[in-house]
Amino acid sequence: MSGSLLLTVLVFSPLLGILVLSFVPRDQEKLLKLIGFLATVPAALLSIILFLQHQTGLDLSMFNEKRHWISFGLFEGGENAPYSIHYELGVDGFALVMIVLTAVIAMLAAAASIHIKHDWKSYFLLFLILELGMLGVFAAQNLFLFFLFFEATLVPMFFLIGRWGFFEREKAAYQFLIYNGLGSAILLLVISYLFAMTGTTNISLITQLLNTENAPLVGPISADMKLGLSIALLAAFGIKLPIFPLHSWMVKVHAHAPPSIVMLHAGILLKIGAFGLIRFGFGFFPNEFEKMSIVLILLGLINLLYGAFLALIQHEFKLVLAFSSISHMGIVLMGLGAMNEAGVQGAIFQVVSHGLISALLFFLVGIITTRTGTTNLSKLGGLASNMPYTAGFLLAGTMASLGLPGMSGFISEVTAFLGLFENHPELAAIGALGLILTAAYLLRATLKMTFGKEQSLHPEMSDLSWYETAPIVVLLAFILMIGIYPASLSDSLKLTVETVIKGIGG
Repeated sequence: MSGSLLLTVLVFSPLLGILVLSFVPRDQEKLLKLIGFLATVPAALLSIILFLQHQTGLDLSMFNEKRHWISFGLFEGGENAPYSIHYELGVDGFALVMIVLTAVIAMLAAAASIHIKHDWKSYFLLFLILELGMLGVFAAQNLFLFFLFFEATLVPMFFLIGRWGFFEREKAAYQFLIYNGLGSAILLLVISYLFAMTGTTNISLITQLLNTENAPLVGPISADMKLGLSIALLAAFGIKLPIFPLHSWMVKVHAHAPPSIVMLHAGILLKIGAFGLIRFGFGFFPNEFEKMSIVLILLGLINLLYGAFLALIQHEFKLVLAFSSISHMGIVLMGLGAMNEAGVQGAIFQVVSHGLISALLFFLVGIITTRTGTTNLSKLGGLASNMPYTAGFLLAGTMASLGLPGMSGFISEVTAFLGLFENHPELAAIGALGLILTAAYLLRATLKMTFGKEQSLHPEMSDLSWYETAPIVVLLAFILMIGIYPASLSDSLKLTVETVIKGIGG
């Protein structure tokens, strides 16, 4: 396959599944689920092959794509004229890692969708549109295309939550749409202003223009305006992350969306917030974000402790995991706020690690919900005797989330805190309390479910089947690989980390 088409094929591969599904009758449950799963396989295979080739030293720039797309006709000069928008795809090490994470989790979430009970055709059509949008977000090389893919994730998520979710699914769907719509509106204002002032939407070119003295801008951008744009980007992507107090929508989604969709939400969609902060915030305005470093750390510290304390008092396992996500995203903010190599690398490691671990835990949530009809801690107990393999994998996921050495959670948290201790030891010491609370709330919930008083509501619960075990093993393999051999990830992230550090004067 031509290198200039590989990314297009990868990003738009779900369209083939959408095309095939459109010809399948709505009542063919097994066939619809099989096609829905198989439609996610090409992106996973292509992304893994590309990642393995990159590990051997392949230059990713050979896969860049650029085609003239939209011109406003105000200037002469063909496709290079100001105010032209191009179709541009490309990846660096960080974006490639996120694409692999997206494709793999999407494939496993499609496998978890076997538990969806109705309207399977519509479900998988929306599911594949969502996957396409997520893949495009990480491959887009201009702001306009990024925004289109970003918006392409909102509509299918709204319907997936509201149609196939649990008790308060409609409320959760509308909160998701309102909060993320607000973030999109802020982001659109920033993109529009930068387009007007620079004459381009190319991410690399905007980065260069904004960080070069006396750059040939269409219009001047003052220091105060740069700071304002930085704050706007922090708000836009902070909603997605989410940052306290803009988090309530995320708790509702975790609690009331179907577990297969929460795998994508917690594993990928939240990470778009961190990706945007790193790619656009630190990329476009490194000096302004360096000035806001203490703000990032304090926001991260609040996330970490607030999420941990609330997770400790929950009686619903999905809410424990929801507040745990808030807490773990605090580590991302704290690592970025450290403004050094260890902190930034730890933040990115945390993005990837939490994506894998949260996907694993919500895959297990789906299985437990299907077998028992509940994830209320007071109604669960004795899973170790009734479902020993499920209980064992649940304990493994818990150990990964609380940072057991040898698993990805450990290396990400240790690296982020090493960076924070280097520059802000007092705040790092306070943040370490959050790590203790993480162990407390996760072990409390997991041990109550696995070794607590045995419940007799479902005395004949079946344990994992082979097709449920396979995705769990895949996720655990990635978690262990990163934990045991961090270079498998850090080598790909090296250029991104160096670019961020260079931008802030490190």
